[in-house]
Amino acid sequence: MSDEPERHRQDNRSPALHFEMVRRKPSASLAGIVTDICGYRETCPGHFRIVEYASLTVPLVISFAEAFAIGLGHTPGDNDRYASFAAGLFAGPVMIESFGGVCCVQVNFTPLGARCFFGLPMSELRDRMVGLDDALGFDGIALRERLGDAPDWDRRFDIAEGFIAARLAEANALSPEIAWAYRTVVASGGRTRIAALAGEIGWSRKHLAAKFTDAIGVGPKTLSRIVRFNRALSLSKRQDDDWAGIAADCGYADQAHLVREFRQLAGETPTGLAASM
Repeated sequence: MSDEPERHRQDNRSPALHFEMVRRKPSASLAGIVTDICGYRETCPGHFRIVEYASLTVPLVISFAEAFAIGLGHTPGDNDRYASFAAGLFAGPVMIESFGGVCCVQVNFTPLGARCFFGLPMSELRDRMVGLDDALGFDGIALRERLGDAPDWDRRFDIAEGFIAARLAEANALSPEIAWAYRTVVASGGRTRIAALAGEIGWSRKHLAAKFTDAIGVGPKTLSRIVRFNRALSLSKRQDDDWAGIAADCGYADQAHLVREFRQLAGETPTGLAASM
């Protein structure tokens, strides 16, 4: 699984006995590309709701049954139904609802891995869900059929990993400057100055922002916000909700700044979020 802290909340109306979930860590050859692969199947009727917070995960969902209802920053409506799709980074909470008939495989990519795998500017996936046929073309449709015909989760995971590996073998290499800049932002906990990144590479800030957004889906400033938020969320589990101390540790101007960021990236105050997890 990802090194990020737990990034979603599950409503009490959806106890574990209502679904099965199986996860697999990818093979070593996909390290840095895929964080995990998940199989999910609902086993009885119901209304289930999950809220996911801003993260560094780019999901590919391949469905064999009913669609999810998904709202980016809002409660999903009747027109917000998505079955098989890819989704880019979103700097806000994602509300996901289902109704007891979902069965799918989800592959969770890193932003760098997603750029290589999809072979398109990740800005095209930012803040939206894109259908499987638009994201992967006929290859995606064929993959869905193979996964749907597979007898069990292990076989489905094997098929998914093989598909990813084959596609990566033909992918263009990612810009080493962008890969370095991304990893530097993450390693710093989102505290690296953008001007320093650009200067180290020898690019202007404007050029870096454009190239970074093309490859990752968001600019380095937005990525830094998401990284800081996830670090603060992780620290809250070890520092007894010392939000002033966490704000200082993570590079927020003050506690009020941290609260504003939590509201924007999670839809909750820090204390409200901590209480719900």
